[in-house]
Amino acid sequence: MENYKINKKERDILASIEEKYYMLPPLSLIKKEILKNKHNKKLAWQKVLDNLHDFIRNSQNEVEKLLQKRRQQKKIKDIRQARVSIVGNMFSKLIIYIFIQNKICKSIRNDIFITSKLSEIKNFDKIGTIRVGEESQKPDIDLIIYTEKSNRDIEKCIIISLKTSLRERAGQTYKWKLLMEIATTENPIRKKYNIEYNPESIPLICFVTVNFYNEVDKPQHRGMFKFFDNSFIGKKIDSDFISPLSHLIKYVNEKL
Repeated sequence: MENYKINKKERDILASIEEKYYMLPPLSLIKKEILKNKHNKKLAWQKVLDNLHDFIRNSQNEVEKLLQKRRQQKKIKDIRQARVSIVGNMFSKLIIYIFIQNKICKSIRNDIFITSKLSEIKNFDKIGTIRVGEESQKPDIDLIIYTEKSNRDIEKCIIISLKTSLRERAGQTYKWKLLMEIATTENPIRKKYNIEYNPESIPLICFVTVNFYNEVDKPQHRGMFKFFDNSFIGKKIDSDFISPLSHLIKYVNEKL
C-alpha cells in the first residue's frame, strides 16, 4: 500500500513535535509498539490511540529525568509547574502526531486536517462564537479537526475538548454545547437572552480523556457524556457510554 504524502505544514508539525524534549519518551514507546506490529502498521497506528494513557504514564520516569537535567542546566526553575504543563501538552501533541500518521497510512482522508491553533483556521469565529446580548461565548477548544472549502474557509469541523481527568474543566464544553443547541432551535430561552448564532455549518462537539483518576464511570460524570456528539477515551475500558479513541478515525471520516 502506497502511503499518502502529507503537505509541508503537516511535515513541519511532525518535526516540531519530535523536537520537543518531553515528547521523546512517549514517542519512543509508541514507535516501539508500531515496530512490534510492522506487518500491519495501518492498524497499529490506529490502536495506539487506545493506549495513550499507558504511553503517557510509562514515560513519566524518563520525562522526570529530563526535567531534572534541565533544572541543573538552569533551563527551567520550577519542575512542578513544568510537569503540569507537560502532561496537557503531551496529550494534545500525541493525538496530533498519531492523527497525521494515520493520514500517512491512508486511514484518514487527505482533505481532513487537525490543529490546536485557531489562528490557522480561516473564519473560524463564525462557527466558534455565540452572541448573548452584547456579550459573546466561545467553546473550550483544545483541538479542531476540519475540512476546507476551495477558498480555504472552514467547511465542516469537530471541536474537541481534551482532559487528562474530569476534575478539570470538562463541564465548560458541554455547557457551550447546550448553549449552541438553544441558539439553533426555536425556544423562549433564545429569545429571552437575545442569543444569536448563525454559522453556515454547525460544529460537532466531542470530548476526549485518558481518565488518569478513574472517574468516567462515576454517575455524576457518566451523565455529562450524553451532551456531547461523541466521547472517546485513550485507555482500555469496558463501557458502552464512551468509545475507544481509535474510533475517532472512523468518526471523522464519516462526519466531515
